[in-house]
Amino acid sequence: MWRRPRTGLWAVAGVVALAFLIALEFASRHYGLPGPITNQVREVIFAPKSGGLLYASMALMMVVLTWRQRFIAVGAAIAVDLAFLLVRWIFDVKVTEGHPFGNGALWVILGCAVIAVTRRTGRERVLLLKGVGLALLLMAGRKTGDTWLFITSQTRPSVLDQYVATADQALGNPSWLVGRIVEASGAVGFNALDFVYGQLPVAAVVVALYQLRGVAADRRFPRHHLVRTFLVIGLVGPAFYMIYPVVGPLFAYGTGTEQWAAVSLWAPESTPSVQWAVTDIWPHTLPAIEPPQHMPFDGITPRNCMPSLHTAWALAIFIHSRTGPRVLRWAGTIWLVATLAATLGFGYHYGADLIAGVVFTLTIEAALRTYDRGWDRSGIRFVAYGATVFTALLLSYRWLPMEMARHPWVYGPLLLLAMASVIYGYVRTVGPWDAKTAPTRQPERQLELI
Repeated sequence: MWRRPRTGLWAVAGVVALAFLIALEFASRHYGLPGPITNQVREVIFAPKSGGLLYASMALMMVVLTWRQRFIAVGAAIAVDLAFLLVRWIFDVKVTEGHPFGNGALWVILGCAVIAVTRRTGRERVLLLKGVGLALLLMAGRKTGDTWLFITSQTRPSVLDQYVATADQALGNPSWLVGRIVEASGAVGFNALDFVYGQLPVAAVVVALYQLRGVAADRRFPRHHLVRTFLVIGLVGPAFYMIYPVVGPLFAYGTGTEQWAAVSLWAPESTPSVQWAVTDIWPHTLPAIEPPQHMPFDGITPRNCMPSLHTAWALAIFIHSRTGPRVLRWAGTIWLVATLAATLGFGYHYGADLIAGVVFTLTIEAALRTYDRGWDRSGIRFVAYGATVFTALLLSYRWLPMEMARHPWVYGPLLLLAMASVIYGYVRTVGPWDAKTAPTRQPERQLELI
């Protein structure tokens, strides 16, 4: 009785996701660019934008395969990529945009989908299709995110950076402080943080692979894992970019990324050129306390700051790495700390964005776990509390920035206390659930294998 409603729910979710992708495709074409579906389809032949992501997606799909099938899949993907390289070399096709590899991984994923439909039946077909769906969702999430960010820059001509920057003075302008520290660290510090910041999806795949390592043997997915949290964060979070458009201190109070040219070993992809910054003061001069107002901005820079989804995803990785071995727990901790330093030090986010991102993530994570438990009363209470705190944060940034800037010793601790209360509530609510379920799952799996 439980499986049927769950299957129906996933079917509805799939239809909604497809409708959303189609809507984004039309919206993107309205502004003169190809949408997520077109960009994904063209990577079957043309050089993909991110070859590493395609192989990471294939790795997620392979959790449903046996070791022999995994070796065959990897070999096939490499062979296809080598064939593409050979064809491009023969016809002298130069890859000016994208990566020279990754097509093979996409071909293997699509091939497994065909095999699932034509050569598998029953539970084997469902399991393989789930693995393919997991890989396709990860790829679609990246394409959808790129399209959505472009749409935010086109549909939100004004940004609220002055409000957030003013409110951020209650926290001591952490982006300005960390920005100067990163600048002082030179090329070593900058590029180390840049690597961590850019490879966040790969870190997520590593943790997810550990969580899903038993899928092939158990013939089923665990009820809750990191990929679910990642996808929900990526689905819900960008909606706030339209409600609360913010571009970040590097763009609103700086000149873009030009000041990092001396220390960066590689240039970030699709770096926008800031046209209408307030002034060039980041990170060396603190902004003055002045009444904030809506600020018109260019039609290129994404409005993707509030809340900080990089913080949200890094925190999700940290939470899910807690159940792994010591090396994974340390990696999750280092990735979280480095991501927080990068988001502030590169000028991509204000401190207020990070606080909102933490509250947002814990609320999403608790909601997913509460759903798995059948909407437990304690879980519902915490989700409601987390949503209330998140809403209060956004409202305070918008309507109380001057009071927050004038009384930092009052509002700064209040902001940190609000975040700490959500963290404490999450630990008190979700911690006992893990303690109760951990001893009972192992015997169930042993019985299934017997």
